[in-house]
Amino acid sequence: MLNHGLSRVLKITLLAVGDRMPTWIDQGFFEYQKRIVRPFRLSLVQIPALRRPKGADMARIRQQEESRILNSVPDSACLIALDKRGLNRTTKQVAQNMKNWLDQREPVALAIGGPEGFSEEFIGMCSEVWSLSNLTFPHGLARVIVAEQLYRGYSILQGLPYHR
Repeated sequence: MLNHGLSRVLKITLLAVGDRMPTWIDQGFFEYQKRIVRPFRLSLVQIPALRRPKGADMARIRQQEESRILNSVPDSACLIALDKRGLNRTTKQVAQNMKNWLDQREPVALAIGGPEGFSEEFIGMCSEVWSLSNLTFPHGLARVIVAEQLYRGYSILQGLPYHR
């Protein structure tokens, strides 16, 4: 069980492109968010997706959304991109990452890009790149999966029976 005192809170920020998610996506995310309590605090920053009219310059749109993500990263936060090119993580590795972040007092920002994913330039700016799965999901579902995995990692660290 974690013993880091009640005054220390590690902020984990999920930065996600898209601000009009179906109700079930929002409900799923917020359900896991409320379960994650001290010493962690999970927050969601929704980055409005830019319009993608026919013939639009998708590279330019992606760059603008990436810029909005970077402008939303909390000061001194470790930035982790969630991208299909990233490393697959086990739940126990996520729990260990959470413990390390807490030990290092390092706030974390996890970034979910738009439908086009991230550019190589953006990936190069990140401390780490994680893949959620080799499967393809509805875009908004990624935020629910991330919140659930963070809660599962939290439950491992706290010795809760959620992860068996």
